[in-house]
Amino acid sequence: MKYTEKKKRSSANKVALFRAYFSGLSNVFGTYDPDTGRTWQLKAPVTNEVILSHLKGERPYGVYLLDGDRIRAIAADFDDADPFPPIEFLNAAEHYELPAYIESSKSKGYHVWIFFTHKGVKASKARVVIKNILEEIEYPQTEIFPKQNFIDKSSSFGNFINAPLFGRHVQKGKTVFLDPYTLNPHTDQWAFLESVKYVDEHLLDQIIEINDLNVVPDKLKVTKQDFDSKSLNQFDLPVCAKKMLEEGVSRFQRVSCFRLAVHMKRLGLSHDNVLSVLKTWALKNRPEGEGTIITKLEIMEQVKYAFSKDYRSYGCDSEAVSLFCQSDCRLYKAQITHHEINRS
Repeated sequence: MKYTEKKKRSSANKVALFRAYFSGLSNVFGTYDPDTGRTWQLKAPVTNEVILSHLKGERPYGVYLLDGDRIRAIAADFDDADPFPPIEFLNAAEHYELPAYIESSKSKGYHVWIFFTHKGVKASKARVVIKNILEEIEYPQTEIFPKQNFIDKSSSFGNFINAPLFGRHVQKGKTVFLDPYTLNPHTDQWAFLESVKYVDEHLLDQIIEINDLNVVPDKLKVTKQDFDSKSLNQFDLPVCAKKMLEEGVSRFQRVSCFRLAVHMKRLGLSHDNVLSVLKTWALKNRPEGEGTIITKLEIMEQVKYAFSKDYRSYGCDSEAVSLFCQSDCRLYKAQITHHEINRS
């Protein structure tokens, strides 16, 4: 349905409607320069004036969706101008009776949004469901906001996503919601928002159960005392990574640190949690010869690299990783099959 019948709404009504869908942390928000594209964070209350300024096209508002371990919205960020992937996503979500909505982003791509009931849902559940759909449609590298399953609100904020309906871009047909059949903007964006269906956590639970999905626990607390061989086995880490964490390493500490950080980031652990785990992991390392254990600063540097890009490789060709290869690893088996095919 295309929403064409406009009715007059006050600014207060629009702000309230907007905040009902695009809310998260209330003490910080992101913004950007519409002319240069430069982004930054503002540690300030998210007031009605902040939202109104966004809607008027004066200062963009970026929402930090993740509040502790809960969210009221999630978005898949398709960077390409090709509308086929987001439409495929909508169709796959519809298969699970999961209502999703497509927005033209400020650049050339699209955001696909799913909204949750007022009490919100566990981010870990929503993210694993979205990941599953992206894998089904064969676009697994698509970025998801929020990028993490939880944050410690006292020390981290996660990542913000630019909210829809920035006034200056709306006039150009950007940051608006689209009719999925025509890809034209809904004429009345506010009537469209009023029609949006909320998703309850119970539906996510059903999808998780049907697909036998592995939900990463919401919190990971690892201390020097309880860091043992069982600490991270509950996570879907590759066998080599589990072995590295359990035993420590004697060589290639920095490469190993980077690879472990990439694996844990992929699982949805926050930057701070990855740092905590790896600082404890370093205590297990036994460098060869007169080598020294990797320092906290070096760990911080490797974790920073791991979080700077969306690394997809598992590093199987790296000597640091191959030292821990196991024959029962699915990646190891895939490599053997690949080599056999190439020799035939």
